[in-house]
Amino acid sequence: MSVPPAALAELTATDPSGVAEALDLITGVDGALEHGLGRPDPAHARALADLAGAMSATPLGAVVGEAVETIASGSIADTQTAALAGGRGALVGAVHDALLAALDGATGRARDEAPAPQEPAADGAADERFGGVRSWLTELAINGWRGVDGELASGADQAIETLLADPALRRPAVLLDGLAAELRACAPTATMEGLPTRRWADLWARALVLTQRGALPGPGAAAEPVTGRLLPLGVDVHEHATAVQAQVHAVLEPADGGPARLVRTAVSAAKVDVIVGPAVWGLLADHPVLLGALAEQCSLEVADMPLTAGGDLLWDDALAGKGEPADPFVTARVALPAAVAPAVPPLERHPTRIAEPVLLEGYKKAETPRGPAFDLGDTVLPVATDRLPACGPLTDKLVASSSACIGLMRWDAGGWSVQPLAVQAKVKRVLTGVHTGDWALGPTDPKVAKAEARYDALGVLRERAGRLLRR
Repeated sequence: MSVPPAALAELTATDPSGVAEALDLITGVDGALEHGLGRPDPAHARALADLAGAMSATPLGAVVGEAVETIASGSIADTQTAALAGGRGALVGAVHDALLAALDGATGRARDEAPAPQEPAADGAADERFGGVRSWLTELAINGWRGVDGELASGADQAIETLLADPALRRPAVLLDGLAAELRACAPTATMEGLPTRRWADLWARALVLTQRGALPGPGAAAEPVTGRLLPLGVDVHEHATAVQAQVHAVLEPADGGPARLVRTAVSAAKVDVIVGPAVWGLLADHPVLLGALAEQCSLEVADMPLTAGGDLLWDDALAGKGEPADPFVTARVALPAAVAPAVPPLERHPTRIAEPVLLEGYKKAETPRGPAFDLGDTVLPVATDRLPACGPLTDKLVASSSACIGLMRWDAGGWSVQPLAVQAKVKRVLTGVHTGDWALGPTDPKVAKAEARYDALGVLRERAGRLLRR
């Protein structure tokens, strides 16, 4: 069953109450971080005071209020920046919650209640290793994004390297490494015409929160094993110069007869920037069961596969087997409407994280100032064609000529859009389903397959690596 156009029209017409005001507060804090907390001017001091006022009736009120007063007096340490990051994160989380609740209402989707807070992990050694990066993050806030030079950008390199060596700390370590790399690439930032202020503030605040004592998952956060039938809806491919990840959205039908669940699972690999297009699937070849199900549109039988409270299946090919053919559009029409969505973990509450599978039908091609769109009669919904991966057969042209779409509802740049994962369109006058994962086992288009065979970048790199190892 597709999402009713009238419900989408109500969703896209206006944001939930309080969202605009919260975003204005976040913008004010971000401006203060760009300018630098060490040299506040009246406008940025007011922005921080407004944050303290917004937090005053919450459990963070006293902590944030005291931090803002201390910053105003010119005394800034890790405690104050952590409180500022926590207050900003609470506002961002509130925006996420309001938007997701509105989307659930429009789609009629049931969602799990958030679990009770778990006892945090007590890792004193990890806390000590985080001390260096927290000091670096505080120095960034004091100097501001406009004050970052090469020396400051590289100030935590040694501490980050230590964190990367510990698999248990990989999550905050990779985040910190990415932020440091971006700052090094842009330094000195004083010469830049425009700064990614919101992005850097997001990364800074998240890094500070993840490096606090208790942020790492405790023993009660372990995943629970599940058994049942997995029905893929589509795959969202995240590709960067040095990494690729295939994130599969699916419906899980538990073997014990429990309610169907909306889940995600992901596999990833390191890469180099010369491996692009369909060749990136070769990097994920260690997961043939999952890739085969995507390419052949089959269900999967999973047995005792770990499932986190946030709805992520921790994929292991050894715990899965190929099932019966399963058309994703049939799954979207029949199984998706009744599937229960997972609660969002507290530290994942951010509007950019929203990526909810939906089925859209009966639309027409349209254009908006934001680009291509679907005209559903009651509303015009922008289509995020810029998110289409180069490793699959789904193109702008196919999306524009389609009559049905499985996509991810996203909220970005102040509005809703849909990211296509699959469409139904007429190909040579035959209604055909085209999916981002169709080439997971290799291109099915003869022209593309011939072009890939002409220069096998992955094969060349593996052959050269083999030579080096044999020397």
